[in-house]
Amino acid sequence: MIRQTLALLIALVAAMTFAQTSPQPPVAPREPKDVTVHGDRRVDDYFWMRERDDPRTLPHLRAENAYADAWFAPHAALKEKLYQEMFGRIQQDDDSVPYRKGQWWYSTRTQKGEQYPRYIRRRAAGSERAYDPSGSDETMLDLNELARGQAFLRLGLATVSRDAARLAYTLDLTGGRDYTLRLRELATGKDDAWSMPQVASAEWANDSRTLYYVTMDPQSKRADKLWRHVVGAAGPDTLVLEEKDELFDLGLGKTRDEKFLVLTSESKDANEQSLLDADAPADKAALRIVFPRRADVEYHVDHRAGSLFVRINDTGRNFRLVKVDAAKPDLGRAEQLIAARDRVMLDDFDLFAEDLVVTERVAGSLQLRVVDLVRGGEHTVAFDEQAYTVHTSGNAEFETRTLRFVYDSMTTPASTYDYRLDSRERVLRKRQPVPGYDPALYQSERVMAKAADGTEIPVSLVWRRDLKRAGPQPLLLYGYGSYGIALDPWFSQSRVSLLDRGVIYAIAHTRGGGDLGRTWYEAGKMGKKQATFSDFIACAEALIARGLTSPKQLAIEGGSAGGLLMGVVVNQRPELFKAVIAEVPFVDVITTMLDETIPLTVGEFIEWGNPKLPEQYAWMRAYSPYDNLRAGAYPAMLVRSGLNDTQVAYWEPAKYVARLRSLKTDSNPLLFKINLEVGHGGASGRFDSLREIAEDDVFLLVELGLVE
Repeated sequence: MIRQTLALLIALVAAMTFAQTSPQPPVAPREPKDVTVHGDRRVDDYFWMRERDDPRTLPHLRAENAYADAWFAPHAALKEKLYQEMFGRIQQDDDSVPYRKGQWWYSTRTQKGEQYPRYIRRRAAGSERAYDPSGSDETMLDLNELARGQAFLRLGLATVSRDAARLAYTLDLTGGRDYTLRLRELATGKDDAWSMPQVASAEWANDSRTLYYVTMDPQSKRADKLWRHVVGAAGPDTLVLEEKDELFDLGLGKTRDEKFLVLTSESKDANEQSLLDADAPADKAALRIVFPRRADVEYHVDHRAGSLFVRINDTGRNFRLVKVDAAKPDLGRAEQLIAARDRVMLDDFDLFAEDLVVTERVAGSLQLRVVDLVRGGEHTVAFDEQAYTVHTSGNAEFETRTLRFVYDSMTTPASTYDYRLDSRERVLRKRQPVPGYDPALYQSERVMAKAADGTEIPVSLVWRRDLKRAGPQPLLLYGYGSYGIALDPWFSQSRVSLLDRGVIYAIAHTRGGGDLGRTWYEAGKMGKKQATFSDFIACAEALIARGLTSPKQLAIEGGSAGGLLMGVVVNQRPELFKAVIAEVPFVDVITTMLDETIPLTVGEFIEWGNPKLPEQYAWMRAYSPYDNLRAGAYPAMLVRSGLNDTQVAYWEPAKYVARLRSLKTDSNPLLFKINLEVGHGGASGRFDSLREIAEDDVFLLVELGLVE
């Protein structure tokens, strides 16, 4: 009560101050720079912002934060109320469902008041290696302890050696994907003196002393070198392989049966995998390529009983599954297990000693197909809801007939199941507790929107049943639509605060994403990228035509490549939207993609195009948000960024906001919030991130006319 009263007083004082002072938005200095390419004249007045050391940069960013804070100040009580609602829906003391690997059961634990989880384990009991409810836990890693004194912390990887004696883990303390690899002796809880910066992935060999790891170039953030480290050995680590092609990044994994380490060299549309015998002595271990890289061909392998199971798109864009001899892989002699299909995407597969589980995408919905490799026969695991997501998780054991998967939907919190592959028995191990949430109050469905070319675009929706109106009402439409990433409908406890205030939430499954398979992705990239933007607009128009919302009640949101989507659609159809949230938006497409010193640029040529080539420049120039800003009215906008972002540099949204301010003719708010201590993903703590979400919701509720 005291806290609420204090928040209300603060809000009243802030409202009076805001009304009296009427703060003006920051005006960034204009310093014209000619960035003309291919004879197309372009002048960038704010190019100077990319220099962090420029004495004008940080003061300007702080001024932007101060201006945004002044706008939010009158709504401090609402922000605090939203935060407390979201905070109240978090299970403070919470354990994940333990999974077994070897003689240990592993899980995470979060405790009341703590921002981060603890990684724990418990020794298995008896010959069956069962979970012992009365056993004692051992803390491997306490992220709360490691986060003390840090503004940001993110765990990259945590992998235990085969003898379960050592833990290899990486931490990023900047938000700039600056992961440092460390080794911990689990018996003592102490880290080795050895560490390695800029590590992207790592795996143990089976001797539990040899660790292979991949490092990133600190400037480009490209994972390009594979190294071998032997615990306790003198001398420098051994460079095993360097990937010279700038389009490709390295990643390291291991087959589930632990026979091989798998090194993947991957671009946006092709890859090559190499095997390394996990039992071979360090001085005799050698990589051998499975299939040499080929343009537009991707594949991924796992191993069972001398055979490689290969998911590959050589005969169809949606992938097929084949089996080849592990000693002499030959696609010409492959046994085809599942053919490539036009309407079914083979998303993934899990291989076990006796079973194969295939994750397939049919008409935009995921399903699990189980194949008995020993006795024959197959079946599909069915799900009831219309719009949902499911993924296998925690399946560390090769010799098992139990599959673990996690299911959730827009109304059902994350639910962890153990599924018996032989009896088909499904056991719910845990449904994520959400205090105060009643799923019966909410409804979800999927509708279709028709794009300009006649293609039907799925839209997933959720709303609170008793707040659903006969006529238009506030609606938030979310989009991404790039890199083949599917926006399978997910549950969000923070979203409930909007639903409880009468906002419908919708997801646009546009081309450019992977929602309907590989061909869906390829229909919205490179020269076809406009399809992503047109699809999103078509979804918005369809929702309006159905009477669900209206332009004065329609808000939109997207981040990173989804922030690009936001920038494009407000340029192309500004009158269609009332409010926009653009998080870490990729909006300065041409200038960024012309600069190969910026992290990720070269590898992104296969996603967006290379503007040094006139034809590709033309299609990027046609939609680049920064370059297509024009004088006129724009919706209310909240733009977010992080100073340490290495994926979308802070200067892109900073320049975008500055230029838009100089051109917009309306009085709608244009707010820019930049976190000066983090990077691409925003705040890292489970409570800190809620404050940012609460602020976003304040912006939406104010602009949609739903302020309490």
